[in-house]
Amino acid sequence: MSHAILDLVQQVMSSPWLYAALFALALLDGFFPVVPAETSVITAAVFAASGETNLALVILVAALGAFAGDHVSYLIGRSSAGRLREKKAFVWARGALAERGGLVLVVARYIPGGRTATTLTMGAVRFPLRSFTFFDAIAACSWALYSGLIGFFGGMAFENDPIKGLLLGLGIAVSITGAVELVRWLRKRRATEASPERLPADTSV
Repeated sequence: MSHAILDLVQQVMSSPWLYAALFALALLDGFFPVVPAETSVITAAVFAASGETNLALVILVAALGAFAGDHVSYLIGRSSAGRLREKKAFVWARGALAERGGLVLVVARYIPGGRTATTLTMGAVRFPLRSFTFFDAIAACSWALYSGLIGFFGGMAFENDPIKGLLLGLGIAVSITGAVELVRWLRKRRATEASPERLPADTSV
């Protein structure tokens, strides 16, 4: 069974349509986050270690697709501001945007669900398109490079067993995402505990 799956994956990796598919998945992931864009990029990069795909091209098309998808999400946000305003993710992204400015877009690239909420929010609040494009270029390129290199080094570690390389790459990606989420949770908890509402009331007369 595992050999059949590996043969199927290898056929997909050797297809001339692979790079178009990676671009499309990365684009769709910008405004439809259930699409497995990151997994697809890591998988293609794993096979780059054995020469079946081109790592530089994998990273390039993933970055371009992510960049285009984020701009679609931004435009959706501009046209849907009223409907988004009360949603929890929108409120979080708006607060993060007010605190960090455009840099939040780079950080949100690595937060599950945070990327789409942030790009939609930036469109809804009419964040300047030129600045959005600048920060999104950094976010898309860094994400594609990160995903590509994780997959490539996973493939290098298990050059003769790409499935293990894929599992290693996905494991590293999930671990990094989990670490980011843990840091966010700890910072939020610390900020909540330090908020004025949680301080003891002044009972002095």
